[in-house]
Parts: sequence; structure tokens; C-alpha cells
Amino acid sequence: METIRLPYYTLCPELTNGLRSVGALLEQSQLGIRFIELLYMRVSQINDCKFCLKLHSKKLIEAGETQERLQAIAHWRLSHLFDEREKSALGWAESLTNVKDTHAPEQDFSLLKNHFSDVEITELTFAIVTMNALNRLAIGMRNV
Repeated sequence: METIRLPYYTLCPELTNGLRSVGALLEQSQLGIRFIELLYMRVSQINDCKFCLKLHSKKLIEAGETQERLQAIAHWRLSHLFDEREKSALGWAESLTNVKDTHAPEQDFSLLKNHFSDVEITELTFAIVTMNALNRLAIGMRNV
């Protein structure tokens, strides 16, 4: 196990709590905690954030997610376990997480419009970028 480089959460608690407060607000959104956690899980898989994977798999199970779906998240495109709404959001999560390579293509964004309101798309985007930020903090500071 690696040693934590810096305890960012105690050195800058206001900043850490600011990021976490976005997550708390998102959990109260119309999307619901289970849906938000699904996105968090996929983003954390892509970023290989062990700490976040453990945390969000636990939260998904607590929210009623099945083990079968948990195991299928990484391969959601090939799975019949996710509906088109979920698939469009997972695709957007991948596009934004890999934005250097994808540049958030119009085709991924336009799929969202079939299933979500503008407010919900904005909330999805906040969830994805916030989880990416938290993953990078945990990995960069070796809090994993």
C-alpha cells in the first residue's frame, strides 16, 4: 500500500468539502442517488481509482443495485442490463472522462437529449466532472 502524499482533506477541508457538497446536492436531484452512483462507478473504473470503486460499489449495493449489474458496468455497451437512458448517460460519462481523446462528440451529447431534460443533462455533467476531480485527488495524493 502506498503512503498518502498529502492529506488534502485535512490541509484544505473547505475545498474538499466544496467538492463533496456538489455530490450531496446531486444526490438530491431528480436523477436519484442510484443513478448518480452508477455514473460515479463508471468514471472511477475508467480512472482506476481503487478507493472510489470500493466506496461507490458499496453505495450502489446500499441503494439496491444488483451484483449482476455492478459487474456489468464496465461492459455496459454489450449488456442487456442497462436501458437506453442509462446507456446514453454512461456514454456521456466515458466521453467526458476521456475528453482528451473524444472531445465530447455531438453524437454522445445528442443521445442524452432523447432521455433527459436540459437540467438533468447539466446535473449529469456536474456528476461526471466532480467524480473525475475526486478521482484525480485520490490518485494524485495516493489516498487509494
